[in-house]
Amino acid sequence: MTDVPALDPDAVLWSEPLDARRDAPLLVLLHGYGSHEHDLGGLIPHLPDAFAFAAVRAPLAPRWPTPGYAWYAIENLDAHDPDLVSSAASRFVEWVDAVAPGRTIGLLGFSQGAVVALQALRLRPERFAFVVNLAGYATPGELAGDEQLAVLRPPVFWGRGSRDEVIPAQLVVHTTHWLPAHSELSGRVYPELAHSVSEQELADVRTFLEKQLAALGQ
Repeated sequence: MTDVPALDPDAVLWSEPLDARRDAPLLVLLHGYGSHEHDLGGLIPHLPDAFAFAAVRAPLAPRWPTPGYAWYAIENLDAHDPDLVSSAASRFVEWVDAVAPGRTIGLLGFSQGAVVALQALRLRPERFAFVVNLAGYATPGELAGDEQLAVLRPPVFWGRGSRDEVIPAQLVVHTTHWLPAHSELSGRVYPELAHSVSEQELADVRTFLEKQLAALGQ
């Protein structure tokens, strides 16, 4: 796999000290390409406060002049090596294991962050309780954990805009077939929405998260 640096432990936005409410499930937020940990951190006030939250920063710098951070290179996205995504997801899982061993964890990612979240779930199907996939996709190719994932069928919410022209159409089609076979899928296509998150989508995400809290006994 392509080498990806470890996540910076100091580049994490926490909603509360790590040792606080150790019994609360942790929802980790993964931002998109060219963004940073404070971006999705702005969603925290709109999400159920029964969660503790951590917004992490991706470890790579995008190609100039794009600002912010990236999980993997997006040049020639139509034909990119899936190992790029797996390498980024492996680094993310390493961070999770280091900071929150044994803790119940859900993932919420936007765009590239959603791709990494789904890939992390595929690498470690037993480690994550659920995934919220906003404007992302499932990476083509088979992984060792896919067979177990198809048995476990963890809850996944997939939201995307009908006018999203960022994610290649063939990746959307692939995800449309892949997710129902490997998860308990719910979600929605939002009319007129481009590559972003709407108020309606955020309300649907909150409803999904509240259902996950109930399932976890919170």
